[in-house]
Amino acid sequence: MNVLIVGSGGREHAIAEAVSRSSRVDKIYCAPGNAGIAEIAECVDIKVMEFDRIAKFAKNHDIGLTIVGPDDPLVGGLVDVLEEAGIRAFGPRKNAAILEGSKAFSKDLMKKYNIPTAQYEVFTDAASALAYLDNAKLPIVLKADGLALGKGVLICNTLDEARNGVKEIMLDKKFGTAGNKMVIEEFMTGREVSVLTFCDGKTVKIMSSAQDHKRAGDGDTGLNTGGMGTFSPSPFFTKKIEDYCKKEIFQPTVDAMKAEGREFKGVIFFGLMLTEEGPKVLEYNARFGDPEAQVVLPRMKNDIIDVMEACVDGKLGKIKLEFEDNAAVCVILASDGYPVSYTKGHVVTGLEEFDKHPGYYCFHAGTRKSSTRGVVTNGGRVLGVTAVGENLRQARANAYEAVQWVKFENKYYRKDIGKAIDEA
Repeated sequence: MNVLIVGSGGREHAIAEAVSRSSRVDKIYCAPGNAGIAEIAECVDIKVMEFDRIAKFAKNHDIGLTIVGPDDPLVGGLVDVLEEAGIRAFGPRKNAAILEGSKAFSKDLMKKYNIPTAQYEVFTDAASALAYLDNAKLPIVLKADGLALGKGVLICNTLDEARNGVKEIMLDKKFGTAGNKMVIEEFMTGREVSVLTFCDGKTVKIMSSAQDHKRAGDGDTGLNTGGMGTFSPSPFFTKKIEDYCKKEIFQPTVDAMKAEGREFKGVIFFGLMLTEEGPKVLEYNARFGDPEAQVVLPRMKNDIIDVMEACVDGKLGKIKLEFEDNAAVCVILASDGYPVSYTKGHVVTGLEEFDKHPGYYCFHAGTRKSSTRGVVTNGGRVLGVTAVGENLRQARANAYEAVQWVKFENKYYRKDIGKAIDEA
């Protein structure tokens, strides 16, 4: 079959790499793709929010399955548009993608169905939010309700910080319309773990766990980013914790969405906090995480097309999801200055080294192909350098070895990705 992947980041490159391993796929297209994806797929100049153009392309190119990667088109209803046009699509419909599209919705869902999460309140005006803060326990967490590129969460240690945060989100509209509504919730402490799952509306299957590093600087300092690196599996996601999460969080979430008439088919990303009272949900994403996909998908044994089609057809229960008994670490190579300001257009060298070393991957995020200069930087997060190993320590050493192969002006990366494994 022909497959169309929608998106242009490291997540979509990891999906494309997994799809390229499928024996069932004849041709891969990606809209709009990037310089790395172009090595394994035909990239087409269609933006992710151009729904009608995507549907028309899929019709005209005999696309058997369209895989929607990013949050914006999922929350905007691309899957609905494709299905109405008679095109099979992997990803939640609009009424299910709200699980990520509105933090207020997801918090209310958890409250209604007794899914463990932090205590919270929802606000639609700044004055009420500011009044609530006067008696709130610090530190406290402020969340813009809508999508904000993974950056709409502020952890405030003082009352002044919290007041300024309300102003930023609700009055200054730092995150645009995502801040029209805001969630204020208690600050939870513990170990963070990410768990990706496949869902077919009724069945949920767990992929391997991972742990992301959101802050820009070493030691989890600096501003929040879309992710500076990750590792899989997480040694902190034990069998006991997994069993608890299956019973109290994963299956109840899928069941709750079905009960609400919002059957969820696709990927649910569970962001968890392992607190002293037990695991609690930090957030839901309605798609593969980025960069979590870069460490989870290379370890998956299954043909990804088989799994995705089972999700679409409601037959996931017949699939035995399998992962290699190894580990992977991804280190993001960013442009210095990310996530605030940075320069683009710098030539990237050393990419050919990855072709010589099995088990090493370089997933492109912010790159483009120049007709005269080759691959150049085109974003804040430029590349995701991923390596597998027998265990996490070996995978970490391999990833940092591969980081040295790649060179570009203003290259920046964290030196401590996966350091937490030393505490396990």
